[in-house]
Amino acid sequence: MASRPISTYSIVAIDKKSGEMGVAVQSHWFSVGSVVTWAEGGVGVVATQAMVEVSYGPLGLALMKGGKSPQQALKSLIATDPRPEIRQVAMLDARGRVSAHTGKKCLAEAGHITGRGFSCQANIMRNRKVWRAMANSFRKSKGSLAERLMLALESAEQAGGDLRGRQSAAILVVKVKGSSMPWQDRVVDLRVEDNPLPLVELRRLLKIEQAYVHANNGDLMTEKGDMKRALDEYKRSAQLYPENVELKFWQAVSLINHGEVKEGRAILKRILRSHPDMRTMLKRMPAAGLLKVDPKTMHELLRL
Repeated sequence: MASRPISTYSIVAIDKKSGEMGVAVQSHWFSVGSVVTWAEGGVGVVATQAMVEVSYGPLGLALMKGGKSPQQALKSLIATDPRPEIRQVAMLDARGRVSAHTGKKCLAEAGHITGRGFSCQANIMRNRKVWRAMANSFRKSKGSLAERLMLALESAEQAGGDLRGRQSAAILVVKVKGSSMPWQDRVVDLRVEDNPLPLVELRRLLKIEQAYVHANNGDLMTEKGDMKRALDEYKRSAQLYPENVELKFWQAVSLINHGEVKEGRAILKRILRSHPDMRTMLKRMPAAGLLKVDPKTMHELLRL
C-alpha cells in the first residue's frame, strides 16, 4: 500500500483500574481514525502514522495476540519494512507494556515519549513541545480513559499542534479483558472525519456518547427494579444532552413499562406537545411489544 503523509499527534494508553485501553488521534488528514487507530479487546492498541504503513495496525495486533510483546511485535515489523525511517508507530498491550518508533526521516518536528502505560507521538508539529504536553496531560488527568485521551489531544493542540492545521480526529477505547463477543469489548468508538475544528466536534460527540451511556444504565436499572438509580441515570443523561427528545422519550416509556406511569406521563406530555410526530411513534409501540399498557392507559397517553 502506498505511503500517506499524515501529520498527526496521537496517544495510546491503558487504565488498569477501569479495565480499559485506547488510542486517540488528531490530524490534518481526512478520516484519520480509519487509518491510524487500531484496537482489539484483550489484545492491545496501535497507532500507525507519519508516512503511514497501515499494516502495522492489524499485523501489530495479530502479533501481540499471538504472544509477542509490543517491543517484539514492533521490532519484527520494522525489520521487514523497506522504509522504517519514515514511519511512526506506537503499540501497547493488555498488560500495559509499550513500545514506540519514530523514524529518523519523519518530517520535523517529530518525536515520541513513553511512560508507564502510555505513549505519545507526533510528526509535522509546530514545535517539539507537543508530545511532551500530551504526556504531562495524561499523567495528571483524571476521569474515564476516553476523557483523559481527549484531554491529551486538547493539550497537544494548545501546545502548537499540527503545522499544516487540523481536519479529523478519533478516539477508540476497548476493554483490557477481551471476550468471545468483540462488539461488546468496544467501549468508545468516535470519529470526526472532516471538520475545521475536529477536537471541538470530538469533544461534543464524547459528551453525547456519555449521555447515551447514562440512558442505557437507566434502562438497566429500571429492568432491575432500582427506580431510584434509574431516575438518577436518566437525569444525568438529560443534563448532558438536553436537546435530544428521543432520549427523554425512551426514558418515559421505560418508566411507564415499569409502573411509574405518573413520572412517565409528565415527561411524555412535554415531548408530545413540542414534537407531534412522536405521538405516531408512541401509537405504533404496543404492536411491537415496546410499550406494555392496557387500552385505557394507551388512550390517555395519546391524548396528552
